[in-house]
Amino acid sequence: MEPAAGVSAQKMAESWSFLDNFEPNFTPLVVIELAKGTKKETIEWFTKRIVDKKANGGAQLLVKPLVMENGDENIYLVGASHLRLLLGAETVGLVKECNDNSMRTFTYSSRKTFKYFADDNHNFLTMAECQYIIKHELENLRAKDEKMIPGYPQAKLYPGKSIVRRLLTSGILVQIFPLHDREELKKLRHSWYGRVKVGYQPLDEIRCYFGETIALYFGFLEYFTFALIPMAVIGIPYYVFAWEDYDKYVMFATFNLLWSTVILEVWKRICAIMTYRWGTLLMKRQFEEPRPGFHGVLGINPVTGREEPVYSSIKRQMRIYLVSLPFVCLCLYFSLYVMMIYFDLEQWALDYHEENESNFSSLMLFVPSIIYAVVIEIMNRIYRYAAEFLTSWENHRLESSYQNHLVLKVLVFNFLNCFASLFYIAFVLFDMKLLRQSLATLLITSQILNQFAESLLPYWLQKRHKKRIKKRMCSLKTDTDLSLVEQINLEKEMGTYFGTFDDYLELFLQFGYVSLFSCVYPLAAVFAVLNNITEIYSDALKMCRVYKRPFAEPTANIGVWQLAFETMSVISVVTNCILIGMSPQVNALFPDSKMDLILTVALVEHLLLAIKFIMAFVIPDKPKHIQIKLAKLEFESLEALKQQQMKLAAESLKE
Repeated sequence: MEPAAGVSAQKMAESWSFLDNFEPNFTPLVVIELAKGTKKETIEWFTKRIVDKKANGGAQLLVKPLVMENGDENIYLVGASHLRLLLGAETVGLVKECNDNSMRTFTYSSRKTFKYFADDNHNFLTMAECQYIIKHELENLRAKDEKMIPGYPQAKLYPGKSIVRRLLTSGILVQIFPLHDREELKKLRHSWYGRVKVGYQPLDEIRCYFGETIALYFGFLEYFTFALIPMAVIGIPYYVFAWEDYDKYVMFATFNLLWSTVILEVWKRICAIMTYRWGTLLMKRQFEEPRPGFHGVLGINPVTGREEPVYSSIKRQMRIYLVSLPFVCLCLYFSLYVMMIYFDLEQWALDYHEENESNFSSLMLFVPSIIYAVVIEIMNRIYRYAAEFLTSWENHRLESSYQNHLVLKVLVFNFLNCFASLFYIAFVLFDMKLLRQSLATLLITSQILNQFAESLLPYWLQKRHKKRIKKRMCSLKTDTDLSLVEQINLEKEMGTYFGTFDDYLELFLQFGYVSLFSCVYPLAAVFAVLNNITEIYSDALKMCRVYKRPFAEPTANIGVWQLAFETMSVISVVTNCILIGMSPQVNALFPDSKMDLILTVALVEHLLLAIKFIMAFVIPDKPKHIQIKLAKLEFESLEALKQQQMKLAAESLKE
């Protein structure tokens, strides 16, 4: 351990020793629901570990049961004293603003130097931060000498095993979720989607309530919507006045390619500014613990020296390459097979129209595309469940590794499933009219289905469920605060929000529809803007009214999705260049040699890619003032470490 770290740990230990965890009237922040019929000795052991002192391996939190009229005590409320939360903020490495307007990692010993801090100011930490601290402490409750969970001999434990994760996998612990703050949620709903207005979202308020990960998603959704407006504005006249004029589409496609590069680079800068202000840009990455589903024989972690499951990487690689990879390839083949059925339906509809020539037959031309769009959405959702099962079965040790493999599987299938038919129409059938029709139908149908499945249907179901719960609660007589009992019973039955994966995936596919074939269907950006405006409101409604409040998760960027969007923009360069090269006007310039045409298109494509990568290199990921602040903090940290080492050396010489 470094000397500075040792001193910090010593000060922390002194602070813990003065911490009193007895506070009968505390604010409940997190709800723990145990399975009905959980044995009394298990409950006593688990709650004791929650309230026990840190020195004894506990979390030093506050807990009390929510007693219902029927005597059930399977729901427990967890909170913490103000001092405990401040010490927890130091443990998780929260970054807060100082009095000199700089951002620094919070330490309890230097608490007076932070802006808005006061001993009686319990709002110094946001409720989302408090709940994140409690979640971190609960997840880090680890077995000491226990060989099993008391009362459940089959639920084995070993030193270092996460108790909460073992309770979850054993089915003893049903769920853990953070409580909503009714008053704060009401204010947020009013400023976010409670009134129709033209303006920015309250991202800082969203971040304070839901955390940085969700705030960044809504920030990206808002930014992407505004970034689409130039494409939509330019696309309308191209659609109205120059439908078949490919010479003009060269300018539109070139603008598209430069646009896709600039917006992604500018987003990195905006993201850096936001996350610096929120403190997550400076947060140190915690050492990753094994994910809850990871299993294996008991062994020693060579890094931490703790006992934990060990699983052979060779076995994992065999599962990936001998089972997962063939399964993914089989799914891709099935997707292509369904695509060929779609083209058979298209041919049938075309033949039917040519034979009948009526308004009904004209409408029938759109039916195959609509059916195919619905089938694509169904296949995407079924495949998602299969990909999650396979990725879990691969038994990845770290959550980051699990997410990377899951994202790769899902993106590859979704890309082929959604865009294979468009590539086939464009580069095999060479039917631009059918390409426009299919692109428009797929884009619009997928947007309508997503809005219905993700927001409207869950909201309607939740409203019906809420009415049933209220009727049931009104018939109960209990000494407990009825509003709290009602709130917890409502929230524990709400759906669980599984993160921003599906939301980013929807935007990724939308970006593909807009950028890949922009010179064929310029109105794609218009429909994307209209969809995203409603998406902002429907997703806000979903977060506030449909799902349980998710735990806040600090993050500094949108992660692997940045790379996914950048990859899509590179592919769009290739597709747009080939589409322009296929146009009759461009072909007429090379009447004698098709090889010259191919070489010219390849040259232009390489030139545009070069311009794209040069722009990405020239535009810094972080603004200059952020770079200076980060460099200044790094310099100050090094100087402080030097002074600490000199001080320790001087003290050792005196001794």
